[in-house]
Amino acid sequence: MSSDANAVLEATPEPREHSRSGLAAWIAVHRHVLVVWAAMTGWSALMFALVRADYLGYRLGRFDLGNMTQAVWSTAHGRPLESTTGLGEQLSRLAGHVDPILVLLTPLWAIVPSPLTLAAAQIAAVSLGALPVLWLGRRHLGSDAAATLVALAYLAYPWLAWTALDAIHPVTLAIPLLLYAIWALDSDRIWAFAVFAVLTAASGELLGLTIGALGVWYALARGRRRAGLLIAALGTAWTFVALLVVVPAFADGSSGFYGFYERVGGSPGGLLETVVRDPGAILSELFAGHVLVFCIALAAPLAGVFLFAPGLVAVALPQLALNALADPVGPIDPRQHYLAAILPVLFAATVLGISRLRPHRRMPVAVMIVVVSCALSALFGPWGPSASPLWYQVEASTEHVAALDRAVDLVPEGAPVSASNRVGSHLAARRYLYMLPAIERAEWIVLDSTDLWLPDERLPALRERTPAELEALRNGIEGDPAWTRVFAEDGVYVFRRTSA
Repeated sequence: MSSDANAVLEATPEPREHSRSGLAAWIAVHRHVLVVWAAMTGWSALMFALVRADYLGYRLGRFDLGNMTQAVWSTAHGRPLESTTGLGEQLSRLAGHVDPILVLLTPLWAIVPSPLTLAAAQIAAVSLGALPVLWLGRRHLGSDAAATLVALAYLAYPWLAWTALDAIHPVTLAIPLLLYAIWALDSDRIWAFAVFAVLTAASGELLGLTIGALGVWYALARGRRRAGLLIAALGTAWTFVALLVVVPAFADGSSGFYGFYERVGGSPGGLLETVVRDPGAILSELFAGHVLVFCIALAAPLAGVFLFAPGLVAVALPQLALNALADPVGPIDPRQHYLAAILPVLFAATVLGISRLRPHRRMPVAVMIVVVSCALSALFGPWGPSASPLWYQVEASTEHVAALDRAVDLVPEGAPVSASNRVGSHLAARRYLYMLPAIERAEWIVLDSTDLWLPDERLPALRERTPAELEALRNGIEGDPAWTRVFAEDGVYVFRRTSA
């Protein structure tokens, strides 16, 4: 063998060694990003396992997984965002909530037509919010390790898990979108911000107020007054157009959700009038004890560090005020989706708050936030011993779940149906999905006598009824000659229409 051949053979392993060292170097450079991606993947897998168990156990009902499923299904079948209201009307979702971002989920439904697809999309989207937290941290903290810890604290935040599992609400998608918007604005990427701001606004009619407040922050904190004031004007205008133009156009009147604010005016105009005429009524709602508890619950996992960035924290005040002024308890329950416009601001402000500490204190504070978030998540997260289920998450026995499965299997695909709340999410992929006691043109009825939550005629929401009311409803259907009972097992009843 020639000396040249020997030289070639001896040199052959070197590229492999170079490749290995190159990969090791790449991993070393990007290890913090890889840690966050691994945490996002594991978190998403855990959340999906939990939400799948909730769905199969009938702990996710027509409100709201079934509502979103029907809207996406209708969009895929040429009727954009159409759904059946709790009172039996066929309306676009835009008649109540202006959240057209749901349309973007239609391709996913076309690939895997299941309510769990929508739940998985929400979980994956929420997990992606860890990346802009990491990027903000790397820009402001001067430490990749500290930035990584804050990003991990985002995933460990106890109320984020609750929100991700509360499948599905378009406004929840605003959590990552707002974080990306803040990151883009913080780095003067105006066009990137515009994209994320538009998507955020498409997640809910009130998100424009948060975008508007973000514009004010940008004008004052970054000195970009012209751009900031334009953002403020456009964001605020979106909310007013959505409430005063879009909703009335599709609802043929005002939104039923204005009923949440009956105590303080009952409409945007009424609210402004109350602010002027009776500011004391507004202040008493804003500083009520349950609102203070809500604020403490949001602040505790972050140890209140965001208060070192008061200008950015102020961006969350419009949504916080609206939550405090609402009548039901849901908006001030940290486990529900009403914190979607607040949580991203708190995390971005936490990063800026840490950056205002002396460099040698930033890492200890980041460690503290992760430890506190993990501890509170262990106690109050969906898996914690101190956690209590949401109002609709009633634990059903194995026998009852099996009865519900058999009842659902009896209803033909696409047939108009009226059903109880908990079973409604499994029957939502159809045009007509009524909710008892509304029957309208239903051909089938599935009644779960253990599910006491029925629509409230005053609000587009549910309220708990008594077992006697459910029994009276069942007796009324059984006594109607137009209906024949075809299934009865473990308190679950199925009726089929036999005459017009």
